[in-house]
Amino acid sequence: MKKSNVSTLLLKFITEERILLRDFLKKKGISKRALTAIKFDGGRILVNGEERTVRWMLELGDHVIIEFPPEEIGNGLQPEHGDLSILDEDDSILIVEKPAGQGTIPSRNHPNGTLANTIYGKYSSEQHPATVHVVTRLDTDTSGVVCIAKNRHIHHLMSLQMQQTGFDRRYIAFVSGWVIEEEFTVDLSIGRKDGSIIERVVRPDGQHARTDVHVINRFEMGGSRYTCVELQLHTGRTHQIRVHMAHIGHPLLGDDLYGGPCELITRQALHCSSISFMHPSTNKYVTYVSGLPQDLARLLPEEKQSQEEYTVNFSG
Repeated sequence: MKKSNVSTLLLKFITEERILLRDFLKKKGISKRALTAIKFDGGRILVNGEERTVRWMLELGDHVIIEFPPEEIGNGLQPEHGDLSILDEDDSILIVEKPAGQGTIPSRNHPNGTLANTIYGKYSSEQHPATVHVVTRLDTDTSGVVCIAKNRHIHHLMSLQMQQTGFDRRYIAFVSGWVIEEEFTVDLSIGRKDGSIIERVVRPDGQHARTDVHVINRFEMGGSRYTCVELQLHTGRTHQIRVHMAHIGHPLLGDDLYGGPCELITRQALHCSSISFMHPSTNKYVTYVSGLPQDLARLLPEEKQSQEEYTVNFSG
């Protein structure tokens, strides 16, 4: 395993009541695992510039600096240099738009050209001391917004947020046929299909999965009827949207794995249009939006393609 440089976190103790450093760090979301790593793997905790243990008693106005141990870089991650569509970046998070056809992380069959490799190339050139922590992962052929945590502490905080309150994740999809109901929820458990390592199916012994569906518009092109829908995820199961829509008889256009027709588009017509969450450092609620890419915009009637606000509304 390769190792990066050290990353730090600055905290200020501003309450009037004295408190143990250990309790203060717990309130700030520093996990026991992180404290163990700091103690044994090369990190430090400084109070007003002096190294202290977690049993130190904090006073009003104390400054606490945490130096996290060097992060391990997985052997599958290699620095690559390419274009990144960055929506926002600060010391805690990186928000990017992933194009369709690009893997999020390296795999055995696709070790190169991934979003994570490109981000790691950016980190390496900037000497950023962390590996790539993907918070919201997208399938290779799904486009849209991806959230990256810029160190493992932020990744821990965002993982807790996803477990406790969730992210508001919205997707735009084009599905086969005309969906009759305007709004509904698919609440069906998903598990691996017997005999397959890739395909998922609705099955009672699977993991709970819930998808809200809202019809935006219905279209007909080249003799094919299809529907544009906005979907909100309440869980994050593998292929959740694709499985749920196929199960109710409306597979995504281009999704040949789940029975979607491929005459109008040759990749699953799915785009992560927005994500919203509480920023882990500022505690402000933030939203990031991505408009439809060209291959999906072409599925709109010609008069709609020229109306930019129409596609933006999809992502809202």
